[in-house]
Amino acid sequence: MVVVNGPTAMVEGREVVHLCSNDYLGLSRDARVVRQMKDAIQSVSQCSSRLIAGNHPVLLELEQKLAEHRKTQAALVYPTGYSANLGLVSSIADKNSTIFSDELNHASIIDACRLSGATVRVFGHNSAPELARLMRETKGRKIVITEGIFSMDGDFSELKEICAIAREHGAITVVDDAHGDFVFGPDFSGIPAMFKAKVDVHVSSLSKALGCFGGYVASSSAIRELLINTSRQFIYTSALPDHLCAAAISAIPLATRGHLQTKLQKNILRFRESMESAGFVLGGSSSQIIPIMVGSEKLSVDFSRELLGAGVFAQAIRYPTVKKGMARLRVSLTAMHSVAHIDLATEAFRKAGLKMKII
Repeated sequence: MVVVNGPTAMVEGREVVHLCSNDYLGLSRDARVVRQMKDAIQSVSQCSSRLIAGNHPVLLELEQKLAEHRKTQAALVYPTGYSANLGLVSSIADKNSTIFSDELNHASIIDACRLSGATVRVFGHNSAPELARLMRETKGRKIVITEGIFSMDGDFSELKEICAIAREHGAITVVDDAHGDFVFGPDFSGIPAMFKAKVDVHVSSLSKALGCFGGYVASSSAIRELLINTSRQFIYTSALPDHLCAAAISAIPLATRGHLQTKLQKNILRFRESMESAGFVLGGSSSQIIPIMVGSEKLSVDFSRELLGAGVFAQAIRYPTVKKGMARLRVSLTAMHSVAHIDLATEAFRKAGLKMKII
């Protein structure tokens, strides 16, 4: 059992440094966000689909702000980021479509592709040349799906090249930017904006850097209307409760001031420098998600347990989440971590790494 307290957590009855949170800016703990949520609570839930009686005005306000944030015509909120991916892809793709999906895409994208009934062609991770070859070999309607930041490796998508290839072949581009949203890019509007890549549909989460709950699709008004009328994951589920929407609305301006991202970047730099100096292999991460590469599944679990005993909570990630022989500890840093937290964690990693002959 894990009880989270911002940068620390109670794990097995002991307070430890928490390196597994997606609350990148610490906004889930911000008193202003929590107060706004409490003030907005009139009931636990609307207890209805949005197309029946659950379309509270605050949902529309949130969608307008998210569309402005992503600089799209419109946005549509889903109960989770997972359901946003399922709802989008199963609506825009069918048996007459071919989806081109990066091999390291999130499970929600993989499941969405399967659910759509489309032909799925997987291209090597971030391989624009392979994507171009596959698209040349394929006729008919095409959709390219990738991530902004990949959730297990922490690296950026080669988005500009991928989008250029997609445009050349008349393909729709979809980017799941859950881990880049509100962290990177101009006005912190994500990875497509950072790389100046033209994307047709953005999918993201409200439960990462925004520190709230839910998911959303940002797109043209036409795609929003299509989803409202055809997306089963939108039509046949209860609306996101209005108090959670109110919390997200209050978090958006706090997430775009920049001071929290500055603190996060300092933490990333300090952690990376210490870990690389100690001799760890960190993979190709360019973000707050940093994989500590181990290789062996068993060794990664033992390493995680050793760290927990030293006061650091960092979970082992193994097959089938990653390929066999590519086990790692997945660290995700936040703006909540202090210098003391970072230094305690890296020293624990160093000692455990030497003891277990990982470094």
